[in-house]
Amino acid sequence: MNSIIRDCFDQLEHERIALLNKLTDVPPNGKLDYKPNDRKWSINEILMHLITSEKLTLNYLKKKSLGVDQLPNSRLLESLKMIVLKGSQRLPFLKFNAPKALIENTPQVTYFHEMARDWELSRRDFRKFLESIPEKDIHKLIYKHPVAGRFDIIQCLTFMQEHFNHHLPQINALLK
Repeated sequence: MNSIIRDCFDQLEHERIALLNKLTDVPPNGKLDYKPNDRKWSINEILMHLITSEKLTLNYLKKKSLGVDQLPNSRLLESLKMIVLKGSQRLPFLKFNAPKALIENTPQVTYFHEMARDWELSRRDFRKFLESIPEKDIHKLIYKHPVAGRFDIIQCLTFMQEHFNHHLPQINALLK
């Protein structure tokens, strides 16, 4: 696996494990299912959103990798779009609705431990996929963000990290 891809993925894994370890210690008093109001998500709903988002991303990446030779490489434009996208994820007053396809494909929340196991299996699958990417293809525009458009695999992993970090304050606030 490319070292930059490995570092990005390892960071995602480290933070996923740290979050799940923190949530494992939450007493089973309904805190993981608590919703402050009808428009806010519970911790378990946020987890299901993150898991589903990653699974759909992986499915899309696998599909696009079948024709990777036909895809163009990322350029300066994608780097600039990534800067804007990262900034948008970091501004607390900007709210985005989840894409329709993500909402339609998000399953019902299950028990925390089932979701944690599912996320672990999904991440293993993601790692295997990343290990299969030849060095010559790491800059191919293989990922399509629903708003910002196409990115390469490193930019995809960067967005996944930003997406995770975007939802982490919501989880932490619900834990208080």
